[in-house]
Amino acid sequence: MSLYCNTGSITTDLSHEQLKQLLAESLAKLGPRNKVLAVPPDQSREHSRAGELTRYAWEYYGDRFKAVLPSLGTHTPMRPDQIAHMFPGMPQDLFRVHNWRTEVETIGEVPAEYIREQSEGKLDYTWPAQVNKLIASGGFDLILSIGQVVPHEVIGMANYTKNILVGTGGREGINRSHYLGAVYGMERIMGRAINPVRNVLNYAADKFLRNTPIVYVHTVVGRKPDGGLAVRGLFIGDDIDCFLKASELSLKVNFEMVDEPIKKAVVFLDPSEFHSTWIGNKAIYRTRMALADGAQLIVLAPGVHEFGEDKGIDKLIRKYGYRGTPATLEAVRNNPDLGSDLSAAAHLIHGSSEGRFTITWCPAHLSKDEVESVGFEYGDLNTMLKRYDPARLDHGYNKVDGEEIFFVANPGLGLWAHRSRFES
Repeated sequence: MSLYCNTGSITTDLSHEQLKQLLAESLAKLGPRNKVLAVPPDQSREHSRAGELTRYAWEYYGDRFKAVLPSLGTHTPMRPDQIAHMFPGMPQDLFRVHNWRTEVETIGEVPAEYIREQSEGKLDYTWPAQVNKLIASGGFDLILSIGQVVPHEVIGMANYTKNILVGTGGREGINRSHYLGAVYGMERIMGRAINPVRNVLNYAADKFLRNTPIVYVHTVVGRKPDGGLAVRGLFIGDDIDCFLKASELSLKVNFEMVDEPIKKAVVFLDPSEFHSTWIGNKAIYRTRMALADGAQLIVLAPGVHEFGEDKGIDKLIRKYGYRGTPATLEAVRNNPDLGSDLSAAAHLIHGSSEGRFTITWCPAHLSKDEVESVGFEYGDLNTMLKRYDPARLDHGYNKVDGEEIFFVANPGLGLWAHRSRFES
């Protein structure tokens, strides 16, 4: 087990040239490789700089670099224009599409007794370790799992084994891992590198991916004082040490503790990154622990046009809505369609305020009736953009017509909490 790159601090700002050099130095330590697969995220995590690092790996290996498999999970496949934007200059024919329903192999099974232990007795099922067929049997002698470590609602901290076992995972694996996180409690997980969902994935990786040549390339990305983004760290290795070091830095860079619970928050969703509530509900996940009881959360969503990235999940969201944990658990028990799609059920729990604060969605391409039918309040986007213009707001506290609001320019880059709620 090796750590090939361990670079970063809260003030580090790695340049393009430094990223390229550090990656090349790390790849050189691996020795010759002849059939290389890269597994980066899709455009919803563009700020990870994974697109840039994937391109550097392609340039390093040349014709030995055989394919790119974006870790879509349940997301919509990338369009050619999105690939060209995130991976500029790379041939489109290198890119493969992960189909979470059909293109997977089950490589092992985590026993039910381990799931019972991790869920504190709440769940009683096995967990199938499923990965894309290219990873399971593609014959690659190097798989580069590339992405950003940042606080995450399902897994505590994003990346490491999640990028493979969920990002290229199958229907049942994704469903059951998401449901475990929801049942255990999102607010007990977010910002913790080690938690029940992570333990299950790591158990599976240790047992069933031990001989798979995976090397993890983790970035930590933070916001600079001028509002721009900086790569604060790069960590490359083939075991958990790489992930834990990245997580430690990410908590310092991406976790913002507020002095008082926020009474009104406005979150902007970049239209190039956020097209659905499935992804855009990061506005809720990442701010909920900072919001006061009775607070108002306003989500400005100029690119959102659907609820679920997957058409089947979109239908379930429209049918059951974001009604809170008790209603969702009852719906799972009584309705086979939701009971057989536990990742959708978990998402419905994650996207509810549980009645503690109001959520006003302002999408450009969903109607008032659609938004209200799933349990959110609706706001007219143009009206809200005039009042809360993202271009004129600073990250954090602002005064708008004498009213104090807390502005988040991109919820995917951090986690916000009031100390009392995080510590509880």
